[in-house]
Amino acid sequence: GSRVRLCVVKMGPVEVQFSLLHMSVYSQSFSPCGRFLAAGNNYGEISVFSLSAALSPDASEASQKPILTFTAHDGPVFSLLSTDSHLLSAGNGEISAWSWVELIKRVGVEHLKIDVSLRTSLEIPEINTMVLSLKDNSLFVGGGDNNIHMMDLETGVFKSTLQGHSDYIHCLAVREREGELLSGAEDGAVRIWDSRTGRSVHCVEIYKYEECSRPQFGKWIGCLATDSDWMLCGGGPSLSLWHLRSLSPTSVFPILGCQRQAAFYQDLILSVGEGGSLNHCLLSGEVKAQIPCTPPCLNTLALNGTEQRVLTLGGSSDQIDVFTNLSYRAFSLSF
Repeated sequence: GSRVRLCVVKMGPVEVQFSLLHMSVYSQSFSPCGRFLAAGNNYGEISVFSLSAALSPDASEASQKPILTFTAHDGPVFSLLSTDSHLLSAGNGEISAWSWVELIKRVGVEHLKIDVSLRTSLEIPEINTMVLSLKDNSLFVGGGDNNIHMMDLETGVFKSTLQGHSDYIHCLAVREREGELLSGAEDGAVRIWDSRTGRSVHCVEIYKYEECSRPQFGKWIGCLATDSDWMLCGGGPSLSLWHLRSLSPTSVFPILGCQRQAAFYQDLILSVGEGGSLNHCLLSGEVKAQIPCTPPCLNTLALNGTEQRVLTLGGSSDQIDVFTNLSYRAFSLSF
């Protein structure tokens, strides 16, 4: 593939402080081995942290700093995703692939050369979200052109476009077993697609359900998650749990702020968004706990299922909170 030379730009102390003050972390992804975390921010930078160093008993303050930071895109890095070998990052209309082996090896190297094996320019003003479908080795990409693009990961070729939303796409989720893709957008709809045919099978306008509707916050859908028969969604409308067979809301969670990411975790639902807390909810609709976090507003929640069992949260701060136990923050990584 083509080689890209990345240079480290030195900033003065005042510039550094200003940039840290206004930093927002939009995306995170764990390495395939689970020992490293990549985080993308509003300046187009990706930082790689060593979780194994930060979590070790003799960790110092330096262990909580990145082992590597580089500029990956011109605009914010809204989405990061790991395959079994690469870190995929989405910028303004482009997707880049960075080899995890290279990222981990190049610790402290001033001039980074990273092999970009997949660099594609889509005419998409902004790529907000990417998900992998392991079943057919495809990457689904959604963003500012209101469409979902499906790429074959083997060839790097975009093979189909899923059209149906009337405004830009914020989030995607895959129902692997059913061969379905879920998408949530600014138009207030959650669409369910047959990923084989590219047809929209169902369209649910969440804001039209009285128990979910919050017109004061708008109708946009900012987060989506699925667990076979169940779906979580929220944004302008309240975070709610839906049964996918009956396509009806079974629980609506009384969380005030707009939620930006949600996940199923064991018998809990975890969510983050405005309000700066990690919300623990029960499937019944009860909010069990709200754990305060460092960023006043949260954009991203990542769960690491490997032997380094951690939860990491990022948002409107240069700090990423790390939880080794769901009930309290262990420490923070910092840019």
